[in-house]
Amino acid sequence: MKIAFITRATVFSSPGGDTRQMLETAAALRILGVEVDILLADQVIDYRPYDLLHVFNIIRPADIILHVRRSERPYVVTLNFVEYGGVPAEGRSRCSTALTRLLSESASEYVKTLARAWRNGERIVSRDYLRWGQARSIAYVARQARMLLPNSESEYARFTAKYSATPAYRVVPNGIRADLGTRTYPQTDPYRRAVLCMGRIEGRKNQLNLIRALNHTPYQLFIHGTPSPNHGAYFDRCRREAAPHVHIGGWLDDEALYSAYASAKVHVLPSYFETTGLSSLEAAVLGCNLVVSPNGDTREYFQDDAWYCDPDSPTSIRAAVDAAYQAPPNPRLAARILDRYTWSRAAVETRAAYETVLQQESSCSR
Repeated sequence: MKIAFITRATVFSSPGGDTRQMLETAAALRILGVEVDILLADQVIDYRPYDLLHVFNIIRPADIILHVRRSERPYVVTLNFVEYGGVPAEGRSRCSTALTRLLSESASEYVKTLARAWRNGERIVSRDYLRWGQARSIAYVARQARMLLPNSESEYARFTAKYSATPAYRVVPNGIRADLGTRTYPQTDPYRRAVLCMGRIEGRKNQLNLIRALNHTPYQLFIHGTPSPNHGAYFDRCRREAAPHVHIGGWLDDEALYSAYASAKVHVLPSYFETTGLSSLEAAVLGCNLVVSPNGDTREYFQDDAWYCDPDSPTSIRAAVDAAYQAPPNPRLAARILDRYTWSRAAVETRAAYETVLQQESSCSR
């Protein structure tokens, strides 16, 4: 079985959670004997060697339509269905704020796709997208797919409610490396008993309200990540407002990252929206208590084993951090994550989805 992963052109130049999801899933599938090539949406692709296409990020249909129409191959879709509607004006660029006020969400996303092509050089490979627009393009990708691969029942329910499409699906969970539960990472200063926030720095992740919540408190807060494209002004504001005990740095490599999790007391991701938050999964397994947003699909993963905060309220974020900091570590959550949410489990579910689709294709061709 040979599979083509097709993903956004900036997946490596502007990495996010989908970057790790794609790389780790591909690696785990290869262990199961599935051949996987990772290809970018702006590449010219020879589809002939592949049994099936696996595309990512349905909210970026301009990256998908040409390939699924031209290839004449069956395809599955990892949704990565993030919704941006709840992000307030100060967490958006000026252009995005103006678009939100003037246009529908779908029209706003269409214009932002055009803007990324103009400002960032992200080539729009599909002329159909230009004619159809955002909502119709997403609906087309979903309805023509042989199967959707949401990360949770919650994600599938949100998507189908919004687009009135109910394709076949199989839940493929987000995950972590299983060996995180078996290895010991050294505790390191200055992260010992600190509060961490790991993720791209942008309005949706809501680092600014986290800074406001913990400024001039006894906590040492470490925020690690790089600003998303077009979020430089937000990043600058975070740095300006941060008190001396709030430390903002770039990405950590894996060993340093895991040692930071093992040393810290609490990991906070007070986002306006999260499908899961891969950093939350990793932090919980390595001993951090979690503060997360309830907006998105987080409750399906973390249930009653995390502290939930109102992203709009620094007071709520502070109260959740206080409660999480005072509580002992939660081995129940760590055990559940290692049982249900690993990349090896994701690969097993993904391969099963491929096999189902290809069996159906074989039956139809007889």
